[in-house]
Amino acid sequence: MSDIISVKNLVEVYSDGTKAVDDITFNVKEGEFFGFLGPNGAGKSTTIKILTTLLRKTSGTVTVAGHDISSGAPAIRKIIGVQSQETTVDGDLTGRENITLQGHFQQIEGSKIKKRVNELLQLVGLESAADKRARNFSSGMKKRLDLATALIHEPKILFLDEPTTGLDPQSRVAIWSYLEKLNKEEGTTIFLTTQYLEEADKLCKRLAIIDFGKIVASGSPDELKREIGADSIKIGLENCERDRENAKSIIKTMTGVKEIINSEECINVYAQNASSLIADIVRALDSLDIRLTSVTFSQPSLDDVFTKHTGRKIRAEQLVKAPSAMFGRRR
Repeated sequence: MSDIISVKNLVEVYSDGTKAVDDITFNVKEGEFFGFLGPNGAGKSTTIKILTTLLRKTSGTVTVAGHDISSGAPAIRKIIGVQSQETTVDGDLTGRENITLQGHFQQIEGSKIKKRVNELLQLVGLESAADKRARNFSSGMKKRLDLATALIHEPKILFLDEPTTGLDPQSRVAIWSYLEKLNKEEGTTIFLTTQYLEEADKLCKRLAIIDFGKIVASGSPDELKREIGADSIKIGLENCERDRENAKSIIKTMTGVKEIINSEECINVYAQNASSLIADIVRALDSLDIRLTSVTFSQPSLDDVFTKHTGRKIRAEQLVKAPSAMFGRRR
């Protein structure tokens, strides 16, 4: 597969001097489900605004479907769909009317638009609510309607910026199902930003983990987890500042320990057969009068990948939402 998005040495510096995107390079293959995983403020939304021509880059080279982002913005806008963090459905219109209106903005007319609207209502599971006013929709229904309007013109590339933030688990799973179907059955290239570990792990065939504007790791979820190469033991200490180095020194001597890093709990230990080491660790620390507050064991996760590269966890917190700016949406 050829690259449909190519980004080289992208930098974005805001007027106040903040470097929101710090020399990142990545590519997205045609038909791929690609993700940007990172916490709030990592640079995900800034990157997606540049890729969708909503924000001018400071420097670097970016092409989307062969079009340079600086000179080919009009051509890019014709072939992409964008769903922002905040839904922009018109509450005074019905679900069907919202999608139809976006179709008119995209210059789709006649029987074609009626057929397309019906297809999208079925895709996002809103057939039974199609003729109800959108103001009466739940948050999950509005998100699904928003997704449908982004798809009205059958875009080659769909950009999704935190599409499930604030949704309940059931609504989130429903959105995931629609996106998987869209990618697998329609071949739509999807670029997703998220701070939900489970979302990235389930949907993305490949992803980049971004923090403070830099890409700290990239690959498929399985590849990234295999890089850890060991199970994880997270250890909390009552007096982490005082006891951390002594604890690390004694744990390093144990068979099977591959790596120890500082973490938010206090220490993360990566080891083969980690479950069998827990009792030894507890006894050893107790013999040094080092008091534990917590010990947890897990197999490698994307959170472990992020922790390994940054020393802290990703926190999927509610974002402060910015105004939506999806193409063709005129209010």
